[in-house]
Order: sequence, then structure tokens, then C-alpha cells
Amino acid sequence: MRLLKLVPDNTNIDFMKWRHVALMLSILITAAAIALVAVRGLNLGVDFIGGQSVQVTFAQAPDLDDLRNRVDGLGHGESTLQEFGAPNVIAIRMPLPEGGEAAAAQVASQVRQTISERYPDARFDAVETVSGKVSEELFRSGALAIALAMLGIAIYIWVRFEWQFGVGALITLFHDVAMTMGFFALTQLEFNLNVIAAVLTIVGYSLNDTVVIYDRIRENLRKYRKMEIVPLLNLSLNETLSRTMVTSLSILLALGALLLFGPDVIFGLTIAIFIGIFVGTYSSIYVSSPVLTLLGVSSDSFLPRDPVGRAERGGPRNESHDGARV
Repeated sequence: MRLLKLVPDNTNIDFMKWRHVALMLSILITAAAIALVAVRGLNLGVDFIGGQSVQVTFAQAPDLDDLRNRVDGLGHGESTLQEFGAPNVIAIRMPLPEGGEAAAAQVASQVRQTISERYPDARFDAVETVSGKVSEELFRSGALAIALAMLGIAIYIWVRFEWQFGVGALITLFHDVAMTMGFFALTQLEFNLNVIAAVLTIVGYSLNDTVVIYDRIRENLRKYRKMEIVPLLNLSLNETLSRTMVTSLSILLALGALLLFGPDVIFGLTIAIFIGIFVGTYSSIYVSSPVLTLLGVSSDSFLPRDPVGRAERGGPRNESHDGARV
């Protein structure tokens, strides 16, 4: 029985042919994502801004204006209503009342009673209360975790490879994180601690894919010393393409099943990882590798130098990927 191969062994796709277009497209979309976050902002969850959040599932989609008027009529501040994964699942966010946990529990009870009077079939799935001080600490800690993870990864690749690879990995990670944040700013899905966990997962996956490709590039730089850098990048990408596609498709299929059939409580986590894996697969090919050429990496960048500064190209002759002697 023959094994199924998603990518044939003799694959020879000219990825670098479109490197300039891909890099320009990535720059434009990344800039747009940053602008969206800056102008439109993120729909921060209770984890980050404090307050109360009540998630309610109705038998059918309710009248949001009527529901908002009933909740605001309780006199505990202006509420914010948002669909949570489905039209009949509504997340109600309210300011945190004065008086501590006892007052918060009383407000939640009043909201539950008011909604039940109008919608007797409503099901209350979750009630969360977070103080303002705790929310600020959570937001600061989450942002610090992402920044330190990206910095640590860049330093690791710099030490293991060369500084150009570290900078390339950092640019790739920034690209992937910016795209994910831009998606949440565009859709206004709730940005909470689950999404922070998803972003850290994306950073880890992007690092894994980037290191595999960079390791093959470094190996080929030593093996094919006279090959130009662009064909060498194409060769490295084609050699790792099977691994990249199998890994990404396997994860995307699992995440797709979670998006369709998984619980609403992890919807933000799932969609964030799904977007991140999709973008990360693209960036591992069209960002991490082409950026090396912009940083001055060439076929003789890492060869030892003779006393007059010329690269030494001695050593055994190697065969190129098409069988020619180099």
C-alpha cells in the first residue's frame, strides 16, 4: 500500500519569485492591523477592564435593544451586549458595583431575575466578576508575557544561528502577533486571558516552524557553498514543505472541528490559534526566509575568512540539488 504524500518528493516551487510582492503585502496588512488596534481598539474582556460579565443562552435570538433596556433599568450603570459565538448567546458586561463581592452577587441576582421574567427559557452559563486592580495586573502581565516570549525566542535563535536569523525570527513573530491582534480589532471579538494564551501558543508554533526552516537553510549554506542565496532559499523551503504542510493541516483540521462543535467558552482561544497557525504557515515561507536577503545573507556570509578578508571556499566539492557539481 502506497503512502499518501501531500507534497511530492520532487517538488520545486519557486517561492522566492514572489518574495517582493509577498513582503510588500505583509507590510501593508501588518500596518493596517496595527492601525486597527490603535484606532478601533480591542474589545477587552472583564479580565482586563474589570466589571461583571454574564453569559446567557436564549431559546432564540433576543431583541438586543429590549434586553439592554431591561438590564440598564436596574440602575447599575450602562451595560454592553455582544453576541458570543451564536445569535442566541449573549454576553452582558456591566460596570463593577461598589460594595465588593456582596454587591456584585446582588447585582448578578437582579440581572438573572430580570432576564428570567422576560425570557423564562434563558440559561445562565457563566457569571464573572473581576476588580479593576486585578484586571490591570492581568493586562500588564499578559502583555509582558508576550513581549518576553518574543524577545527570548529572538535571543535563542541569535545564539543558535546568526544575528540575521534572530532578527528574521523576531520580525516573523511580530508579523504573526500583529495579524492576530488586528483580526480581533476588526471583528471586535472579546479579547481576554484565553486569547493571551492563544497568542503565546502562536508564538511557540511560529518559532517551531521558523527554526526548522532556518536549520535547513544553515545546513544548505554549508553544503552548497557556490549556490546563490535565492535558489538556496527555494531549495530549503521545498525540502521542508512536506513537514510544514502536514503539521499545519493537522492542527487546522483539529481547530476547525473545535470551531464547529466546540464549546463557546473556548471560541476566542480556538479562532485565535486558527488564525495564528494559518498566518504563521504563510510567514514561515514568505517572511522569515525572504527577510534574510534584505539583511544581507548570501551564500558566503558564514564562511571562514582568510587574512585579507575573503571568504574561503575550500573543502570538498558538493553536488547541487539538481545533480550538478558545485
